[in-house]
Amino acid sequence: MTYWYEGPLAAFDTETTGVDVETDRIVSAAVVVQDAPGTRPRVTRWLVNPGVPVPEEATAVHGLTEEHLQHNGRWPAPVMYEIAEQLAEHAAMGRPLVVMNAPFDLTLLDRELRRHRASSLDRWFESTPLRVLDPRVLDKHLDRYRKGRRTLTDLCEHYGVTLQGAHDAAADALAALDVVRALGRRFATRLERLSPAELHALQAGWHAAQARGLQAWFARSGSEEIVSTDWPLRPELPAAA
Repeated sequence: MTYWYEGPLAAFDTETTGVDVETDRIVSAAVVVQDAPGTRPRVTRWLVNPGVPVPEEATAVHGLTEEHLQHNGRWPAPVMYEIAEQLAEHAAMGRPLVVMNAPFDLTLLDRELRRHRASSLDRWFESTPLRVLDPRVLDKHLDRYRKGRRTLTDLCEHYGVTLQGAHDAAADALAALDVVRALGRRFATRLERLSPAELHALQAGWHAAQARGLQAWFARSGSEEIVSTDWPLRPELPAAA
């Protein structure tokens, strides 16, 4: 029997103008597909001219300048359509989608679709549901008492995954995919009997519990930061009255 972590997987990642899913924009994105461990991945990349200023802080992370994006990036509307279309195709083929910190990338994609296509991400998965594997949620649940940070770089180091070119969308997507395979192997006795659909449903509950724990920690620290319990996609904010 071939378990899900040994079979075909797709992975999605973005680079952005910032960390606010409601207002920031996608400047690059990638989808990586791998049919089995060790096989050559297939990569699709997009470079986007977001039509808004690109802060220096964001450029310092991913290296994409406003000038470079203006000259080499495509307009967002067709790009967002192509990304959503490709993710829907992978869902229809039964490929689970690996997304590190899924509520960020998927919510940002949803907002871009609403902004530029008068659409939403959910509409693309009405016939075939999206099955997401989030290495951040999986790791925090399966190894919850391990101390330290759990960024993609941290997870790669912990699971022995090579990350070449961090903060490049394709490199990060491939690394997240490899981390999920490593997680599957390390925790095989707890994961191998679960289907991607079952894992998707379980992760929603695991993430909610993790978010509530982080919210309680913020409260004890005197912080007013709000932690969303929604996974893998945050609902659209209600329009201001």
